[in-house]
Amino acid sequence: MQSNEQKPQSHPSLSFKEKLGYGLGDMASNFYLGFFGLYLLYYFTDIYGLAPAAVGLMLLISKIVDAVSDPLMGAVADRTQTKMGKYRPYLLWMAVPYGLLGFAIFFGPNFSDTGKLIYAYVTYIGVMLAFTAINVPYSALLAVIHPSAEERTKATTYRLVCAGIGTLLIAAFATPLSKLLGGGDDVLGFRITMGIFAGLSIAIFWFTYASTKERISLPKHESSVLKDMGELVKNTSWIMLAVSCILIVIGLIARFSSIIYYVKYYMQDSGEAVFWIFDRVAIFTSFGIIGQIFGAMIASWLALYFSKHRIVLFMCVLHAVLLMIGYFVPPDMYALTVFLHFIGIGTFGVVITLFFSMFTDCAEYGEWKTGKRTSGLTVSASMFALKFGSALGGALPGFILAYVGFVANEVQTDEAILGLRLMATAVPAILFAIGGLMMLFYTLDKQTIANIESELKVRRAGHA
Repeated sequence: MQSNEQKPQSHPSLSFKEKLGYGLGDMASNFYLGFFGLYLLYYFTDIYGLAPAAVGLMLLISKIVDAVSDPLMGAVADRTQTKMGKYRPYLLWMAVPYGLLGFAIFFGPNFSDTGKLIYAYVTYIGVMLAFTAINVPYSALLAVIHPSAEERTKATTYRLVCAGIGTLLIAAFATPLSKLLGGGDDVLGFRITMGIFAGLSIAIFWFTYASTKERISLPKHESSVLKDMGELVKNTSWIMLAVSCILIVIGLIARFSSIIYYVKYYMQDSGEAVFWIFDRVAIFTSFGIIGQIFGAMIASWLALYFSKHRIVLFMCVLHAVLLMIGYFVPPDMYALTVFLHFIGIGTFGVVITLFFSMFTDCAEYGEWKTGKRTSGLTVSASMFALKFGSALGGALPGFILAYVGFVANEVQTDEAILGLRLMATAVPAILFAIGGLMMLFYTLDKQTIANIESELKVRRAGHA
């Protein structure tokens, strides 16, 4: 007589093609998000002519929309049932809207000041809604791409390396290409440059859809969104992770948004190319992203030996120390400033890679605790933390610039220069330090995750 007992299903390791295909999806995302973090404030103030405080307020208001759209999209994705899976179909369906709405931001019509601000609101909120609709399912896909936390961390490494390459391409080529293609018209230059990246983002998302697979088959989701949210907020580790993520991303984006001002006004850079087509800003940001890629590459190796939250704590404190050293570096020591930035963003590469893996660990913990898999909701709430942090990080320099009396394209006062220095170094350092210390309250260590994985394999086999 054949036994009814089912053995836990074993899955082979992820192939190189699938890890690369999954990773490239974040490259497509970062063609826009990388630009937003590095240059959006500068584009809106110095190119499109909007007031810094108005842009900062716009970035904050847009998060009110995200507060509703992110968890709603996660709940919708969790309840999606198609032959293509729960999460993969959105990569196919939403690629074109995402690409076109992102390009629309940089179309730059010559409206009145009020018209320009309204246009900025509509296009920015539009592209962030499209980003939610494609990136929440993309991020949730990681939770069902493989049952092993080790394999998910490897996929996350590919994701963050590819994301870093996407941001690197923006950092290195966005401003030089805009000058080259615009022929002296900055708005036209950015329009053509971002049109190229829009086409690439659509094609890459379609490749991600074609090259990935959902291996964990989940039952139909029956519980209400409110009940799922209630369970999620009981997950203390997820709350600590989300708060830490918000603080760290605020610090990172505030730093990135400040670089172009820091180099232009504090280091007195003229904007001329110093190597081929690359100016000092492009070189500065590019070395930072190279550091991030390196950090992402070693994250999975570090996670083999240490609990992820301990690594995050150490890297955040180290980053804070490097930023504070940077505050005291004189403006003529460009090479040292770039080196410190390279090392600092390298630590962030480790942190953000582990964050994405830890969010899916929280989803596994939620399934183990409640019996329900809410990957879409868990990840969407986590994505809101990322976007909320990005918005605050992008808005903070705008408010600081307004407070210290910054005037675009003019010689700055001593007070304005001090504000630029603080928003590029000391302010991010404080946020990174506090964000790292939040990991003292995170409880999902290596052994706990291993035990949860073992129990879930047996449960899933029984359900099958």
